[in-house]
Amino acid sequence: MNTPACKNHKSPRGWKSYALGAAAVAALLASTACEPSAANNSDDSKPSAVPSATSSAKSSETPSPNPAGTSATTGGNSDSADKSTIAACTQADLGVSATKEPADSKEARHLLITVQNAGDKKCNLYHYPHVRLGSDARTTVPVIKESDSDPGKPVTIAPGEEAHAALLVSGGARDEYEAKSITLRLQGSKPGSDASKPIDVPMPVNTLYADDGQLVTYWTTASGMALDFIMSK
Repeated sequence: MNTPACKNHKSPRGWKSYALGAAAVAALLASTACEPSAANNSDDSKPSAVPSATSSAKSSETPSPNPAGTSATTGGNSDSADKSTIAACTQADLGVSATKEPADSKEARHLLITVQNAGDKKCNLYHYPHVRLGSDARTTVPVIKESDSDPGKPVTIAPGEEAHAALLVSGGARDEYEAKSITLRLQGSKPGSDASKPIDVPMPVNTLYADDGQLVTYWTTASGMALDFIMSK
């Protein structure tokens, strides 16, 4: 069975109209592509309000003041100022005593010298006391260097508080002599200096039998620690 073929009846005029319409569309598209859009013109003409990543990074790299650091420095200076206002202890500030150790010992070879702050302000004791046993003592008692628990720093005592120095009267029967007095001088901040007149220390016994082996410790607020340096001698 033969099916008749479909015929497309187009006139030459129709072909011409189609061609002209296609050409017009192509021209319109070409002109549109060549011209910037209104939106693009608007973006290019106005500066952006959003900062760039580069400018943000530069802003974050700018160093800022460090209030915390400044505060710490100021606080440090304040602490130093407070410490510098504590005066050295004077004879007028202190009550002084000496006791045998142990208290029931027959010989008075080991003594504990105690000073108490009788004033109304804190004061500093420096180094160790310059002690002389007897009025005829040729030199002050040598110090046990190892007894300085905090080298270079004074011992601060508040009103009513005590500090101690342990004293070995005799160390071994060398040039023994009788001593009927004990005196001490306070040192200043400079090692070896005398910062007071001789202070009389009450005698724990009538007579001390001293020799060339006598020793004294640095000032400390711990009496037991001071005694440890002499009790084994």
